[in-house]
Amino acid sequence: MIKYTNQFLTKLEDLIAESDYIMRYEKGNFKSGYCLLKEQKIMIVNKFFAMEGKINALLDILKNVELDTSKFSEKNMKLYEELTRAEVKI
Repeated sequence: MIKYTNQFLTKLEDLIAESDYIMRYEKGNFKSGYCLLKEQKIMIVNKFFAMEGKINALLDILKNVELDTSKFSEKNMKLYEELTRAEVKI
């Protein structure tokens, strides 16, 4: 289900954009490749990561945060449900 393509990365970015979190790409010494500020609802991903690393970081973030799905479009809601369902299977 997970495809390491620019289109899938764009889908994840759109999903997060519709949530109440802000996502940014910046440089930094993040041991996991990202930094998550839950109180301020900001996700920061290492901008020097390759596309695969960015996708993996975003998927890892989505496992660790609870997103408000009330603002999601139907397309993004379906993607979010698929991603959360995939987490349960793993």
